[in-house]
Amino acid sequence: MKKLALDGADLRILAAVQSHGQLSKTKLAELVNLSPTPCWERLTKLKAAGYIIGYRGDIALSKLCDFTMVVVTISLGSHRKADFERFEAQIYAMDEIIDCVATGGGMDYVLKVVAPNLVAFQNVLDRLFSVGVDVDRYMTYIATRQIKSSVPNLTTLVTR
Repeated sequence: MKKLALDGADLRILAAVQSHGQLSKTKLAELVNLSPTPCWERLTKLKAAGYIIGYRGDIALSKLCDFTMVVVTISLGSHRKADFERFEAQIYAMDEIIDCVATGGGMDYVLKVVAPNLVAFQNVLDRLFSVGVDVDRYMTYIATRQIKSSVPNLTTLVTR
């Protein structure tokens, strides 16, 4: 797929979608200061080029239920490609793991896990570690409150 050369208008469109999700043609055009039809054509091209991979709403989970969030760092004992693939396949299969980043350095993965309580969290770990991958060590950190959760500012991240 050919990579698009993005300009300021494209970045404004992406930022508007990132902040507001799906928008009407008129509202998007108003937010990015373009006329509706060219704005919509640009949006269509950005979608086709894979710049927009989905839409979602941010839900106030604490208003729905009590839950426990735990950050887990994991280091595998073996660094064979098959071990990483098997472990990552298990990560994808578990809804309770809401975020996973592969890292370099002392740990191989950092996970964010959400469960109804600590017993349920321990069951998540038991399932995760049952895939036959050698886990060398792991550390768990109980999250006490969310300080910040945001998306990157596209205009400061993407430099020209």
